[in-house]
Amino acid sequence: MQEKIQIFDTTLRDGEQVPGCKLNKEQKVKIAERLEEMGVDVIEAGFPISSPGDFEAVEAISAALQNTTVCALTRANTNDIDVAARSLKKAKKPRIHTGIGTSESHLKYKLKLSENEAIDRAAKAVCHAKKYVDDIEFYAEDAGRTDLEFLAEICAEVIKQGATVLNIPDTTGYCLPEQYGSKMKYLKDNVEGIENVILSCHCHNDLGLATANTIYGVINGARQVECTINGCGERAGNTALEEVVMIFNQHKNLNFYTDINTKMLTQVSRLVSSEMGSTVQANKAIVGTNAFAHSSGIHQDGVIKNRSTYEIIAPEEVGCTESSIILTARSGRSALAYRYRKLGKELSKVMLDEIYLHFLQVADNKKEVNDNDLEFLWNKMRNNNSDIFLNH
Repeated sequence: MQEKIQIFDTTLRDGEQVPGCKLNKEQKVKIAERLEEMGVDVIEAGFPISSPGDFEAVEAISAALQNTTVCALTRANTNDIDVAARSLKKAKKPRIHTGIGTSESHLKYKLKLSENEAIDRAAKAVCHAKKYVDDIEFYAEDAGRTDLEFLAEICAEVIKQGATVLNIPDTTGYCLPEQYGSKMKYLKDNVEGIENVILSCHCHNDLGLATANTIYGVINGARQVECTINGCGERAGNTALEEVVMIFNQHKNLNFYTDINTKMLTQVSRLVSSEMGSTVQANKAIVGTNAFAHSSGIHQDGVIKNRSTYEIIAPEEVGCTESSIILTARSGRSALAYRYRKLGKELSKVMLDEIYLHFLQVADNKKEVNDNDLEFLWNKMRNNNSDIFLNH
């Protein structure tokens, strides 16, 4: 039996922290509405205490959404929590996300707190937030580098105070997948009351392992994934929503599913990219412009014969119109014939052999041969009175 994984999207909070990608209130509402339409379970709308603009954006998103939980981030102090609660007043399903750093590095250098003082502050924050809303998520910042016994201790305490979700962030992207997975398993096995809360993954991509760590977290007990569209976020970014969703879709044997309408992934990716003014790298998994593009002759021949030879996902599944056969100097005859068929021109073997030689001359001088080049080649062959082209 498959288990549902909740998708917690933090594009509008963690994702927006990318330098130069600030979104205004209207842009945030626009993106939030599309995320809700796509099936996201929780949207972290912002950090209300950080600025009047962020407060107003959380407030506007709270009023606009009908089904999705709206989450506001706070630090573990009463003022942050009070402001977050005010921003969420119009939310149909409000959640306060509060927490504190738990690693030795954070306690010693950033917070200057002992472990007992951190536990006390965390417990008081969750207890205070519980006065406003029932749904409280607690984050143990830098959990990836936190001692396991202490992490279990602070998690147990916030559960007693009413936390409903435990966020175990690999804040610095430090963990290896097995390390992060074993951290989740340790908490599942050693924290009293853990069966009453949802464990959540929040992984950063500093070592390129955010998605892998997230999958291992889920395999080992997490049932919420915190992610962003296009993997945008602090430094090297966050777990990419589109990647984890499609991993669960492709690997049915994992027995997990999400409520995401995958046919909206490409359009939402482009919306976020456009509103943030941030280009998605061409070879980005799932939503990059080259995700379904083929330029190698060997690959092109295989895809033309049967798409499954080099594509494990049908482009239509993620809202992409079709696979792309890109003509370069590495393209073979089958790719050239395929592209001419797209232009309504059927080539015999003799015609293909003759035009292919001219095609290679063009391809050697260009990065990519486009439809205009193909039409030029066709007309050139006709104008040269090549008998095999005259009647076409």
